[in-house]
Amino acid sequence: MPLVAHNNLPAFKRLRDRGQQVLSAERAERQDIRELHIGLLNMMPDAALTATEHQFIRLVGASNQIAQFYIYPFTIPEMERSVDAMEHIDQHYFEFSELRKQGLDALIITGANPANPILEDEAFWGPLMEVFDWASNNVASMLCSCLATHALLQSRYKIKRQRLPRKKWGVYSHTITEPKHPLTWEVNTHFDAPHSRYNDVSKEHMEKAGLKVLAESEVAGVHLAVSPDQFRVVYFQGHPEYNAVSLLKEYKREAMRFINDVRDTEPPLPRNYFPAEAQKIAFEFLAAALSAKTAGAAVPPFPDVELEALVYNTWGDTGKAIVNNWLGLVYQLTNLDRRLQFMDGVDPDDPLGLK
Repeated sequence: MPLVAHNNLPAFKRLRDRGQQVLSAERAERQDIRELHIGLLNMMPDAALTATEHQFIRLVGASNQIAQFYIYPFTIPEMERSVDAMEHIDQHYFEFSELRKQGLDALIITGANPANPILEDEAFWGPLMEVFDWASNNVASMLCSCLATHALLQSRYKIKRQRLPRKKWGVYSHTITEPKHPLTWEVNTHFDAPHSRYNDVSKEHMEKAGLKVLAESEVAGVHLAVSPDQFRVVYFQGHPEYNAVSLLKEYKREAMRFINDVRDTEPPLPRNYFPAEAQKIAFEFLAAALSAKTAGAAVPPFPDVELEALVYNTWGDTGKAIVNNWLGLVYQLTNLDRRLQFMDGVDPDDPLGLK
């Protein structure tokens, strides 16, 4: 149930200020509640580093399981970082070598912004594979997001992601295809979810490899799938962790890149995200910015406040419900792992009896 602020990561204070229950380490030690220790491998670029850690920690903290959640953010040192990002990492993040010795119950792996069309050429590829290999034998379950999903599917099943004709970007309608699976139990069978990616792994390729697809969209493709054992690896192609303004911030970044000649084409609006009034504001800003630039005048400020008031989160409850179910299964499995030597008839490949 409660998060535990076991270090001074700013995300804990931010969540507490917003009303989420966060225990101090001292108070947690006085409570007779079982602990779950969860790693968070954050591979997002500097601009999204702290936002992503906050989003995933918020999802975990929203779970109603009877446990104290200790979150351990870490990253891959080989990834290039700014001075400010490195200062944040040095102050608040853990070393993977430390976490290997300490042990974890579960692991969340974020997406990343690749710089190369071939994933194996990325600086993070080798270290990420090392994390995958260790976690496969040492944590109850991994939850992968977006690029982490593509990387693990490629390394484990030789499935290479396919480049899309255009970026899959926006909020899309999805359907639960396996409503009786423990991860989707009591989850809305029809829900929205955001996507933000240039690449895709199809349902056909996933099922051919033995994965079970649990949620999909006719337009956006697979959102949620699980490994053949039904639980040890959870694969998201979408972003259940996004908050209401995540896509807005991405649009702002791309709009400013276009205005500053970093990208060649005007960015499209995220699909099914901006209502008509927000679309009008976005188009008017872009026109005014380009006009000012042509005239040699100052570019007007991006209309953050106006747009933030017009965008909505229509996917948060579903994301929380799925993560809640995932943590419940982690809780059960870590209990089982501690008792396996005393139990007969337990299938080590399916200890929860999910098949």
